[in-house]
Order: sequence, then structure tokens, then C-alpha cells
Amino acid sequence: MFARPNSQHSQVAYVTNDLDAAIEAFRREYDSPGFYVFTNANSGSDENGEQLRIALARVGGVEIELIEPIGDTAPLFSDVLPGGDDLAIRFHHVCFRVDGPLENWDAHVASLDFERHPIVFQGALGEMMRFIYTDERRTLGHYVEHVWLSPEIYAQILGATPTYPPANA
Repeated sequence: MFARPNSQHSQVAYVTNDLDAAIEAFRREYDSPGFYVFTNANSGSDENGEQLRIALARVGGVEIELIEPIGDTAPLFSDVLPGGDDLAIRFHHVCFRVDGPLENWDAHVASLDFERHPIVFQGALGEMMRFIYTDERRTLGHYVEHVWLSPEIYAQILGATPTYPPANA
């Protein structure tokens, strides 16, 4: 499933119960640069009602994603978090980004065996983004996200996401 044309490992993602505290922990403990913070609420990509606060940083060419589920709208993301008020940060998924035209996304999805790798979450943002999460917990212990971004959206995200080391370093 990982070795596919036009696909590359691009992200490691964690869920948290406190995005601001998690950002501070990543800065303090792991020297992560600043994060680009946004929410998917009202973006059109939360078709199933899942609302998330998201923070992105790019470290050594890999995107670090921190996700805070908002309320009880996103059990796929909140189910791994323990209860209580203490800061919790838990590994959630890796992401493989499909590059190129939308046809590459269609070919990628067609190449997956959903009997062995069931889809547990999926969505789109118009003609700008497609994503699915497959459940790999039985064998890998986590989910795998597959995503396609239009070149315009990908460029915007790259431009907004703090990167370390800086491109000009």
C-alpha cells in the first residue's frame, strides 16, 4: 500500500486534548518551529461534522500535524485520548500525499484493497483536496491517511507552514 506511483510519505500526525499546550510542548521538547494553526470548521471539508483545530510545521522535510478534536464531533480523532485534564498527545497516523493531477489520486485510490485496508474516514474540499483514512491498527497500530491536494492549495499550505531548517539555510 505504501509503494505507489506519485505517492510519498509526507506527514506524521498526533492528536491532543489541548492544541496550544501541545504546540508549546513540541517547541520546548523537540525544537519544532512555529506552527500554522487553523480549523476545518466551515471549510467544506467537514462533511461528516468532524470539527478539528489543526497545527502544521515542517521539520526536516516531514510535516508534523497536531490535531485537537472540537467537542465530541470527531471520535476517530478523540477516541485515542485519555480522559482528564492533563495534557495528552498521542500518535494517530502517517500520511501519504499523492502528487500531480487529480487522475493520479483516482489511480491511487483504485490501487488500494479496501477489504484489507478499510476506509474509516473520507472527504473532499471541492476540486482542491481529497482524502481517505484507512484503518491499519490491526497490523501497524495506527491509521494511514492518503491525501491529494491541488497544486494551488499545496503551494498555499507550504507557504503558510513554518519550516525548519528554513529553505534559505
